[in-house]
Amino acid sequence: MKEVKLDRKTRYTRMVLQDSLIELMREKPINKITIKELCEKADVNRTTFYAHYTDQYDLLRKIEDEVLSWAKDAFNTIIGTAADENETIKGLEGVCQYIVENSKHLQVLMSEQGDIDFQKQLFTLVYQLWGMPPSSGQNGDADIKELYFIFAVNGSVGLIQYWLKNGLNQSAKEIAHVIYSMAAPTLKLLL
Repeated sequence: MKEVKLDRKTRYTRMVLQDSLIELMREKPINKITIKELCEKADVNRTTFYAHYTDQYDLLRKIEDEVLSWAKDAFNTIIGTAADENETIKGLEGVCQYIVENSKHLQVLMSEQGDIDFQKQLFTLVYQLWGMPPSSGQNGDADIKELYFIFAVNGSVGLIQYWLKNGLNQSAKEIAHVIYSMAAPTLKLLL
């Protein structure tokens, strides 16, 4: 019984620290955030913070790693159903719903205040899962399929960033359908 309480308390502490870091990152870059102010915002002491994380960068990496892990699973599902329009749209709706449910964190992670390396990792993940090396066209020798793919990925991510930045004014379902309608020609080329 004691372990359940500890696990719940640990989950709560980590959630509060994550939320506090994200709130502070809305105001200033991570390199300007101190452990002291992070602990004050989260209402935990420094010892508690250091029991979970080595520094604010470690905390940010853990948040990013959770998102990347989820994204990898979600994109694998979408890729696995790419031949079926309804299943692909359903998968995209799931991604967009995840974005809605985690919008507080993702608004920062996917914005100018976020870690650019995280955003690069996200792009790299998508490219790798589709079997497209992200650097294959750096010398200007990308083929037409790669150009379509680059446009679809960058356009989809840009649309999601815009959607997040402007308060998620459309539903997850609407955004999923817009992304699918723009990306469908690329999917058909790659299959």
